[in-house]
Amino acid sequence: MTPLDRPVWASLSTTHLDLSEGDSRARRYLRDVNVFAAARDDDPAALAQLSSFVGPDEQIYILQAQPIPTPPGLTVVKAALGVQMVNTGAALAADEGSDIVQLTAGDAAEMLALATLTEPGPFAPRTHLMGNFFGVRIDGRLVAMAGERMRFPGYTEVSGVCTHPDFRGRGYARRLSAHVMASIRARHETPFLHAWKSNADAIRLYQTLGFEHRCDMHVAVLAKT
Repeated sequence: MTPLDRPVWASLSTTHLDLSEGDSRARRYLRDVNVFAAARDDDPAALAQLSSFVGPDEQIYILQAQPIPTPPGLTVVKAALGVQMVNTGAALAADEGSDIVQLTAGDAAEMLALATLTEPGPFAPRTHLMGNFFGVRIDGRLVAMAGERMRFPGYTEVSGVCTHPDFRGRGYARRLSAHVMASIRARHETPFLHAWKSNADAIRLYQTLGFEHRCDMHVAVLAKT
């Protein structure tokens, strides 16, 4: 098993330790950062600790290569397959177009609004703290963005790729994804990402950027029984 098999745990137990809560058995992101959580392994003690993180009317997301056991006291709200793709090719040059800007904490409310509308994946008020985010503004309005999510030594995930419906078809998703990739490679890290296995359009886009399928990934949304 490699850290890529359990990228949430790898992230929570290293780079994002200060954005999480838990212990050496299981951890979760702080609730205003993200909904992902992970156990170190499938040991009963680790799964019990994972279950303890979930309050009434709350959900956590699990993402890993191995089939996901249901921790005691939790129930599966949704389960699906995704794919993990990794980019190991030649480094891309960053898109230096003047319309691409780095987003900051001052943009957090707009980032959350755009992610809520377009649903690129779980996004919370402080998700922007997980890594660097870049966006495109038109007439001052944030219309597209992409950024970083899971991060652990040697690897950073490209995520949060989304475009407002009124501005799709202009290539923003591709340009912003390439820009994020280039910034990751500039740190001598390997970009990776996840997509729903059923999302053929997204997978094709990422293949054109040099991402290759590494493995299928199990995804589950869990809640209190």
